[in-house]
Amino acid sequence: MMAPAIRGGLVMSADDETGGIKAVVFDVGRVLIQWDLRALYAKLIDDAGHLDWFCSTVVTEEWHFQHDAGRALADMVAERKAEFPGHDELIDAYAVRFLETIPGAVPGTYEIVRELNDRDLPLFAITNFGSELWREFRAGEPLLDLFGDIVVSGDEKLVKPDARIFELAARRFGYPPQAMLFIDDNAANVAAAAALGWHVHHFADAARLRADLEARGLL
Repeated sequence: MMAPAIRGGLVMSADDETGGIKAVVFDVGRVLIQWDLRALYAKLIDDAGHLDWFCSTVVTEEWHFQHDAGRALADMVAERKAEFPGHDELIDAYAVRFLETIPGAVPGTYEIVRELNDRDLPLFAITNFGSELWREFRAGEPLLDLFGDIVVSGDEKLVKPDARIFELAARRFGYPPQAMLFIDDNAANVAAAAALGWHVHHFADAARLRADLEARGLL
């Protein structure tokens, strides 16, 4: 556990040092892991112009968001293949080769997670991630074993920045919003959490996150 600090001869409690933060809640995509549809499709489409068209028109982040929100993968894929005939194999690749859209970890954040865990800070996550794809990803990611609980949008059929997913998370995690720091790369998600009373960090990179955590007395 974090030991009390001494400032000016006064013993400061852990709550004084951290502003009352007792748990840290991470987003997953683009905070812990990189995510880019083009990381997969650049392997499958040689023509740069066609690649740009495909990733902005057919298999897009906006379309992918439907699975995050709880829509079944098979229904999405079948509908998309009917809408864009002649692209069946490429559309199927989204479902069967999804892990190739995750090139690796975001540099530096896994180390931060481990350091927070070493300081006995409870760790949680709220992620916009479809249920089927989440199960595939989660099975191969041992870092997530350090998290006490993870709220997955596809399971709950609630997505950030909807206030209800943050309210659900607070109930599940067992801490009031004022006792949790929420970290996300999406400004709308950060604003939604802040409006509900969470401490927030708008993620840009691990160096700035580390500096913020140190300033808060969490690292």
